[in-house]
Amino acid sequence: MKDAEIITLYLARDEKAITATAERYGSYCHSISYNILHNTEDARECVNDTWLRTWKSIPPHRPNRLSTYLGKITRNLSLNRFRQYTAEKRGFGQAELALSELEECISAKNSVEQMIEEMTLAKSINSFLYAQPRQRRNIFIRRYWYLYSIRDIAHAYGMSESKVASLLFRMRGELKTHLEKEEIQI
Repeated sequence: MKDAEIITLYLARDEKAITATAERYGSYCHSISYNILHNTEDARECVNDTWLRTWKSIPPHRPNRLSTYLGKITRNLSLNRFRQYTAEKRGFGQAELALSELEECISAKNSVEQMIEEMTLAKSINSFLYAQPRQRRNIFIRRYWYLYSIRDIAHAYGMSESKVASLLFRMRGELKTHLEKEEIQI
């Protein structure tokens, strides 16, 4: 079933939408969650929570790209669960490690203008990534969006772990320079 048909089912409040979503995007959402949590059962729970959250949010929302919409929900739910585990000294640390690598490029803000700044930042990061060759862009996204380990990325691209780590280090530096040129506070 195509995305437009699935969204139409959600808008009609037809429960077949959940089944169709699970069939089409179950593996995709599970891989996102598993890369963050490293626990099959917890990843499965986050994916099920994704279906519920999607059911509650469509309508009023009507996503342009269902895969991106579902991925974002899954990622946020998984990161929230990961934060709970971190507080309990549980988990494998891959998400925390990947996010800490980006801290030098992007700092957190707690101001009223945060939402506007986040949109500007997202637009700038996207322009940086789309200016990159496809392989570099995909490696960066696998690491910092999907939270793959450096070992898994190296295996997927037939590269050494040190080469992937070096590439990511250089890209973070390039991103920092890019953000500074666009006068985005870091």
